[in-house]
Order: sequence, then C-alpha cells, then structure tokens
Amino acid sequence: MTTSDSDTRYAPINEDGRYAVGGVMRDRPFKIQRLGHFGFDMMEVEKGLRFYTDLLGFEITDVLDAARRMTPEQIATIPGPHKGYFMRYGSDHHAMVLFNRHIRQNVKRPGRDSNPKITLNQITWQVSNLGEISDAIRWFGRQNQTVIKEGRDMPGSNSHVYLNDPDGHTNELYYGIEQVGWDGRSKPREMHDRAFHEPPPMPQMSEWDEVNAAIARGVDINSGHRVSEHPAADYDVQGILLPRPFKVVRLGPMRLFVEDMDSALRFYTDILGFTPTESVTWKGLTAQMLRCSTDHTAVGLYPMEMREKLGLSPHSTCLAIGMQVANYRQLRDARDFLKDEKVTLVDLPDELFPGVDYVVNARDPDGHIVQLYDYMEQIGWDGKPRPATERRTLAADWPETLDPHGDSNMGEPFLGPWG
Repeated sequence: MTTSDSDTRYAPINEDGRYAVGGVMRDRPFKIQRLGHFGFDMMEVEKGLRFYTDLLGFEITDVLDAARRMTPEQIATIPGPHKGYFMRYGSDHHAMVLFNRHIRQNVKRPGRDSNPKITLNQITWQVSNLGEISDAIRWFGRQNQTVIKEGRDMPGSNSHVYLNDPDGHTNELYYGIEQVGWDGRSKPREMHDRAFHEPPPMPQMSEWDEVNAAIARGVDINSGHRVSEHPAADYDVQGILLPRPFKVVRLGPMRLFVEDMDSALRFYTDILGFTPTESVTWKGLTAQMLRCSTDHTAVGLYPMEMREKLGLSPHSTCLAIGMQVANYRQLRDARDFLKDEKVTLVDLPDELFPGVDYVVNARDPDGHIVQLYDYMEQIGWDGKPRPATERRTLAADWPETLDPHGDSNMGEPFLGPWG
C-alpha cells in the first residue's frame, strides 16, 4: 500500500499504511458501526407486507414506483404489485425494504442479480460520516473490489457505496439516513431532487440547509408519506397500548449461507473490517460469527451444506434475519401471538446461534426465517466472548422469568417510544 495523497481525503494515511479514521488508526478508511437496514425480494409481496407490518409492527414510510424502470410489455406480463415498500421500526426512514421478486427476476440491475438464489435485496451497514463513504469508494478500487453503485438514494436520503460479496450478496455502506419524527412523516417527494448517482462533490450542505432550501422554493415540508391506519391497539405492553404484545427495538444479526467460507471470511474481515467472534461446529460443518461493535454477532456465515440439513427453503441464501424485542416477557408473548396468527415457527439448533438465549424462529410467507430474541451477548474490552460453559442452559419449556446476565439489557438502546 502506498501513501498517495489521492488514496483518501478524510482519513489521512500513516507511514505504516493505516488510516486515521476520526483520529483512530485503522486498517481501512472507514469503520462499520451497525446493521442499518436490509431488503427482501418476495414472491408473496402482499402477504409479506401483512407479516412485517401487522404482525411484526413495521410501518411503511415510503412507496417506490418500480414500474418506472419497466417496459410496457414487462408491466403487462410481470405480476404486481409493481412497487417497492420502505418500512421502519424506529426513527430511521427504513430498516427494511420489500420488492417484488418477479420484477427482480425480469428487470436486471447492473452489477447485481448474479445469483438467482439470492433473495436479499441488500445488506446495509452504517458508518459514522460522509467522509468515510467518500474514502471507502477510493479504497475499494485499490483493493480490486468492484463498486456497483454510489451516490445518494431517495427515499431515505442516505449517501452510499454498494459492492457484492463473493456469493453475490449486495452490501451497502451508508451515512445519514433520513429520520422520521413524532409526526410519522417522511420527506416530501419534492425533496428527492437531492438524489445522486455518482459521488457528490465534497463537502455537502447540511440537512438544515437542505430543508431551508426546500422551504425557500415553496415545498410543503409536511406533505410526506404517513401511515393512516393501524391495527387496533389491544395489548397493554408494559404501560403502552400496541397492536401486538411486543416491540422490535433492534435489527440484526444477518445470517447468511455461503458457498466458499474462506472467500466469504476474507471479504467480511479483510474488506469490510468485521472481527471474528466465535466459530461453531454442527454435524461436521463450521459456521463463523463476526462482529462490528460490542454485539456478539453482526453477521453469521454458514456453509451452504447446512441449508438442506436444517430443512430450510432452498430458494434463499439467507438463513435468518435477527430482530431484537424489548425484553424476555415480550419474547414469550411474541411466540404465543405468532402461534395464534398461524405463523409457522421453526425449531433450529441453539448451538448455531451463540450469543443469544431463547429465540423465536418465524417463517415469513416466502420462507425466510425471522429470528426474534431479547438478549445479545456483549463483547468487552478484552474482545473475548463468554465461555460456552458459562452460558445459560436453555430449557425446552421456557421459564416464566430469567435471572439476568452481567450484560443483560446492554448494547444499543432504543431511544423512541414503542408506538
């Protein structure tokens, strides 16, 4: 690695080839903080919408017209809806997106859709600032990584860079996603003119100036999308009336099936900068847990041979997407609620998911597994996970209450109201 001035702009490179990212020396000019959002391409879009909104509690923040990239013949022959749905559980504009898989199979995206078994639209990781995105674009080129998309997306307003892992999963690094406030409204469409499809000139204006510029040209900033209807709020959830007896408060980990474990590990560690936490072996097959923060796992990599042994759908390379609920009581109530709603719950080996305790593995209408849990083990200053002998023994009959771990109720907090 050289010390060329053109290598980065916001993370100066040291003589030893490391980068000063916010004043901390790192091996690459960015630092992933957390899983920000992800997307599924689904065959059963309407059923998927009900599953993720009515049952899991996500709210639609924006609807994208997918037909704008389709020919009249495609519109006439590809089953609808010809839309993309952006959904949130907190203040981030979206935590997940749903798109019509029929469209994805027929309307190709440059540099993407290389693996027909991938139903993940994207896996999106948050970094701290726009300078890290700018520097990452240059750095990926120096690492012979193909950047397939860069710029700033709307809806959502997040600046980004996209690249694929060796299996074809599209990973996005982003900064600055739009925040939805107390009134539940997203930005109006008239403000989508600030989208870019190339690296924007730096520095960029602040959000404050962007909003003031919109007001100055007569944009009604209170005209954005807002959900108008909710299911009835019949559950007293520890003092808040909600339409379901639990609240999703955090996203992740992402669990992937991969064809070549060595290649996948090199990508997620050497290129994206994840740290190995722990490996587990089940029926002679070894999976790897990686982290980007104090959470035990941000992304889990599982050999593709496990998919059939686990009895999971062969149509997807996603083993599961994790979603944390607020506490253990809510997890128990979520299990009963989803059973009553006739959602299929799947038994999976506990040893494949170190760092969490009790989980609910719910199958969505397309066969993806959503893994609800309430506890994530935290990694401290020494970088070591808890020894397996000191972890909780999980009972087939879930107890009414649990004794706390030393790191119970730690990790990233959920700042907003539950509903």
